Amino acid sequence: MELALTSTFRPFFSPRFTPFDQNLDSSIILRPNLLTVRTRQRVIVMAQKKKPKIEGVSDELNSIASQNLDFAPARRRVRLAFSNVHQQLDHILFKMAPSGIRMDEWYEINSKGQEIFCKSWLPKPGVHIKGAVCFCHGYGDTCTFFFEGIAKHIAASGYGVYAIDHPGFGLSEGLHGYVPHFDGIVDNVLEIYKIIKGRPEIIGLPRFIFGQSMGGAVALKSLLKDPNEWDGIMLVAPMCKIAEAMTPPVPLQKILILLSRVMPTAKLVPQKDLAELAFRELKKRKMADYNVICYSDQTRLKTAVELLNATKYIESQVEKVASPMLILHGAADKVTDPQVSKFLYERASSQDKTLKLYEGGYHCILEGEPDDRILEVLSDMILWLDSRCTGK
Repeated sequence: MELALTSTFRPFFSPRFTPFDQNLDSSIILRPNLLTVRTRQRVIVMAQKKKPKIEGVSDELNSIASQNLDFAPARRRVRLAFSNVHQQLDHILFKMAPSGIRMDEWYEINSKGQEIFCKSWLPKPGVHIKGAVCFCHGYGDTCTFFFEGIAKHIAASGYGVYAIDHPGFGLSEGLHGYVPHFDGIVDNVLEIYKIIKGRPEIIGLPRFIFGQSMGGAVALKSLLKDPNEWDGIMLVAPMCKIAEAMTPPVPLQKILILLSRVMPTAKLVPQKDLAELAFRELKKRKMADYNVICYSDQTRLKTAVELLNATKYIESQVEKVASPMLILHGAADKVTDPQVSKFLYERASSQDKTLKLYEGGYHCILEGEPDDRILEVLSDMILWLDSRCTGK
């Protein structure tokens, strides 16, 4: 599960400690798995987060899940070990997944020489494919867990669904949870999906980019960079502007930037775990623990700075979004502010734009809501796609 924007940008330090104090006199000490900030009055130690034990699985599987996932080979081993467990989870996305969906997994080598994990979901043989949906997952996430069920539902409605794991996330190569350059993720999306859009089953069909949370920022920036590559964009709880209450004070931003230059991959402890804010239903919230290859550790310094800069850029460019656009957001989302989606909807220049807010909905409206709400959101997405693909 992704903790997304709020956990990244809330103050990283104890509330009693303000790193932008006028009397600040600090030094930084690096130790294995520790980041120590020494001030004139106290020492704040930020230790590496320990992985909680996953309920309902064997000690052997817990041992496998607890290993260091910094690099892709380990993440791939863990995913393989849990593949049978995932298929047995009592979640509507899994237990009501349509049958007969054709799936394929493979790796593409990007221009940086990285192996990028790719997956496709196609309708049953003989079903006419109406268009292609290309997915951008959120911060810390992967396309091989909850999205599996989402993709099957969309594919069963006649769409080719394609997804990749961003560099440094899921099964793709790269240091886990590390975003050295946000544009690197965007360029990778454009590069890999350009290859995928050449697959024979979808040549000449309408093509839509779909982003969730941080993936919404990736999708928006991909669209802004190359608007002619897409026939529309779908966004779920997008991270496209930081709400005023969540924006770090300028002095703290400067400290983050400075630290990111010295130790870009260092991890910082978020203010709190936001799982309870992302998943409305407790039962589904507990299932997020089974997403064993997600990045749930402290946010890396450079990653935090890159996400902050990305949202600033998108906020300044939203008027240029002219493609057909669907925005879906939980009205009670405390992770990415639904008011930000309203901002995007109002400012975008698109003449074909739809915003739907779901009353009482949390951040993960496709994963953590009651079953009827999840089915409603999926239906709204498919209806929107159908209305733009009929006859094309």
